[in-house]
Amino acid sequence: MLQVEVVSPEAITYSGEATMVVARTVGGGDIAFQAGHVPFIGVLEVWSAKVIGTDGSDEFAVHSGFIQMANDKVTILSDVSESKDEIDVDRARAAQSKASAAVAADDTDVEAIGALKRANARIAVATGEASH
Repeated sequence: MLQVEVVSPEAITYSGEATMVVARTVGGGDIAFQAGHVPFIGVLEVWSAKVIGTDGSDEFAVHSGFIQMANDKVTILSDVSESKDEIDVDRARAAQSKASAAVAADDTDVEAIGALKRANARIAVATGEASH
């Protein structure tokens, strides 16, 4: 069993046990952790992190940060982490629309690209469409 914490500057979004954690890392794609995994530190992509337990799973939108695995403990340190219930889908869709328009106007606009990634992650987690 893994000990898992999902932490942002505002709060501890999740603290508990899990059988597996799946997250997306920058340049490395999706990675899954189970008990006994080798130590690991990675940079999180803006996407979702899934905590799978014996009685179901929880999914969180994470907005950059780091993931660390050591001694059967997974820690996700994210700039922002939001559970499905915390996400305002209408607000996320409005942000997605605005960011999409900005990216269409200038596909090198780093801020707009980041806003689009964050909106997409929120919508995917809130609607259950995030897949690993």
